[in-house]
Amino acid sequence: MLAVDSTGVGRAAAGRVAVLAGGWSAEREISLQSGAAVLEALRRRGLEVHHVDPSERPFDALGEFDRAFIALHGRGGEDGVIQGALEVMGLPYTGTGVLGSALGMDKLRTKLVWCALGLPTPAFLRLDSEAALDRVEAELGYPVMVKPNREGSSLGMTRVNGSDALMEAWRRACFYDREVFAERWIDGQEYTVSLLGEQALPVVGIESSGVFYDFDAKYRTAATRLHCPCGLAASTEAALTELAAAAFEAVGGSGWGRIDLMRDPEGVVWLLEVNTVPGLTDHSLVPMAARVAGLDMDELAWRILLSSWCGRGPQ
Repeated sequence: MLAVDSTGVGRAAAGRVAVLAGGWSAEREISLQSGAAVLEALRRRGLEVHHVDPSERPFDALGEFDRAFIALHGRGGEDGVIQGALEVMGLPYTGTGVLGSALGMDKLRTKLVWCALGLPTPAFLRLDSEAALDRVEAELGYPVMVKPNREGSSLGMTRVNGSDALMEAWRRACFYDREVFAERWIDGQEYTVSLLGEQALPVVGIESSGVFYDFDAKYRTAATRLHCPCGLAASTEAALTELAAAAFEAVGGSGWGRIDLMRDPEGVVWLLEVNTVPGLTDHSLVPMAARVAGLDMDELAWRILLSSWCGRGPQ
């Protein structure tokens, strides 16, 4: 008899699944960890699943598979590149499509879309040359966060408290991307909202031991404190999830993803970034929120895989 999941989709219908992990980006090691977690989870569900690292195998090897679970973080995997290639092949894949992936990876243009729709995001200034640094104090004030435009896991990001440190921060960000911007620093509490299909998972509150929730705080230290439930009033949490869902939809996000936000001391919520392929490691935020919602890693990975039935490619 065909094994049927509670969603009504037969597991055998998934066929041979390629878990794409690794890749070429600066987030390669995190991607490999996410991919390993997904691989184990889907195998426990009885699926035929194989790890494929696009940086190590010819791309046409994907012709052996029936669908792809994308666990690639950063450029080459989260920016529409792999999604476009999979669409040319006619291979169904998880998560957001080409346009939403490309836009979500581009922080500057994501912010432009949010601004156009009246969604709240901190003021920003594109630092397209060394001369632009002279405008930061007048237009944004200090402190600011300097960010590479198309990088994840907080790589290349620096909080800058004054003009003396701005040049070094800009050069550090330029190492990761030719496009860099400064964003007005928002004091307050950081939160993240994970979205799974039409469901918003419980909000996670982030209490970093450092200046901000940087790469070390995310993956290397045990000092970071994550709170889920987040401690907000139900009405406030509902407002955060509603804003996050609108922000995700605005960039064309679908299937699953995560929105990062700040809530300032006056209670104003600010959108920071969108993640269309968030981490799935044992330190990651989406699996934590899923557990609080009653979904273990096996169920979470399966539900993400279901997004590959969303109409792209042959079904």
